[in-house]
Amino acid sequence: MVDTMGNLLTVLVHSASVQDYHGARDVLHRLNQHAWPRLKKIWADAIYKGDKQLKRWVKRRFKWELEVLERDPQLKGFQVLPKRWVVERTFAWLGRNRRLSKDYEFRPAYSESWIYAAMSFLLARRLAINN
Repeated sequence: MVDTMGNLLTVLVHSASVQDYHGARDVLHRLNQHAWPRLKKIWADAIYKGDKQLKRWVKRRFKWELEVLERDPQLKGFQVLPKRWVVERTFAWLGRNRRLSKDYEFRPAYSESWIYAAMSFLLARRLAINN
């Protein structure tokens, strides 16, 4: 989960056999463990429509709005979806780290740790450049 600037809010790595919309509740529970008083809306990819109750559950449980971004069915070919590029850009930033370029880790918790480390390095580098 990232903010509108692409900064990491929380990470949850699970096996490839878990569909994204099945893991969404776990990610949101993890996100809720931190204080995000200004969080009002979450934009999600179209895959999250797979859980028909997810929008209502997020609203009732956390008081956040879940908006699913979808392609225009009338248009053919590639479409840039609003806000979706922010997540893709974050993946690109993280992908620059050699350790994250392949799936080296045996345990999901190790992968999560490396993602946090890579993002910390990225943010520290940005701070150093600005000072």
